[in-house]
Amino acid sequence: MATPPFGVAVESADKSQQSFERIDPETPLVDVMGGAARWQRKVHEHGFVALVDAMPRLVPQGKTADFAIVQAARVSYGQGTKHINEDRGLVRYLLRHRHTTPFEMVEFKFHMAMPIFIARQWIRHRTANVNEYSARYSIVPDRFYRPSLESVRQQSSSNRQGGEGVVEADTAEKFLALLEKAESNYREYLELSEKGVARELARVALPVSVYTEWYWKCDLHNLLHFLSLRMDAHAQEEIRVYASAMFDLIREIVPVTCEAFADYQLKSMRLTRLEIEAVRSGLPLGTDNKRELAEWEAKRAQLGL
Repeated sequence: MATPPFGVAVESADKSQQSFERIDPETPLVDVMGGAARWQRKVHEHGFVALVDAMPRLVPQGKTADFAIVQAARVSYGQGTKHINEDRGLVRYLLRHRHTTPFEMVEFKFHMAMPIFIARQWIRHRTANVNEYSARYSIVPDRFYRPSLESVRQQSSSNRQGGEGVVEADTAEKFLALLEKAESNYREYLELSEKGVARELARVALPVSVYTEWYWKCDLHNLLHFLSLRMDAHAQEEIRVYASAMFDLIREIVPVTCEAFADYQLKSMRLTRLEIEAVRSGLPLGTDNKRELAEWEAKRAQLGL
C-alpha cells in the first residue's frame, strides 16, 4: 500500500489511528549548518571536534537557532515577556537571570577524538548522551598525545590539580622520553592481540595518552555550563582547547546566546557576600581563609581596585 500524502485522512482497519494534517512554515526554512554533513576543527596532532548535527536543524529564513529559545520562552512566560520587544533582548534577559529551561530546547551532537586522560575529565559532566569507541570490540588506533617540550608544565604550588609555568628543559626531555617508552607498548599490544589475547584485556597495557573517540550530544543549557568550566583559565590547557573549538562551532548557530554567554558568564565574575561588603566598606575581606583571600586579590586586580 502506498504511503498517503501528509494531511490526508485515510480509512484504516485500526480505528485508533488518527489522521493528521501537514502545516507548512510561514516562511521558508533554512539549514543552520548550510547543508554541510559536519563542521570540523583539528585539535592537537590527532584530535578533532566535529559538529555533526543540531536541533533545530531547520529554522525560519533570516533567523538562527536562537529562535527556538525564544519560541519556548514565550510559550512558558506568555504575557510576561511583552515588554521585551525583540528576540535578542529576550535571550539575553533569560541568560542574565538564569532562566535556563528554554536553552534546553537547542541540542548539539559532536563527534570528537581526544586522549583518554582528557576523556576521563570530560565524562565527569554527566548531562550529555555519550557513545564511546570500544576497545573491547576493536583494536585501538595508533594515535598518542605528546606535548611539545615547551608545554611540559611544573606542578602548581597553590593548586593541587593544576600546573603552572614550565619545568627545566632536561626534566621535560626525560618526561617526553617516558611517554615514548609508554607508547612503545603499542607494538606488543598488537602482536599479543593477534596471538589471541582478548582485546578487553590487551587494552590495559596502553597508556592514557592514547586517543579515544565518541559521539557527545548535549542541550545548550548544559553545554554552556560545560564551557563555563572548561574554557576557564583554571581548566587544564589540553581540555580547554577542545572547549574553545566547540564554542567556535556553535557560535554561528546560536550567535545571540554565545554573545550573552560571553557577557554574563565567560567574561564576568561572581562576588560573594564578603566581597560585596569589602567593596562597599573599603575594609579588608572579613575572613582569614587563605584561598578566599587569594581569590579576592585576583578579583580586585581584575577590577582595577
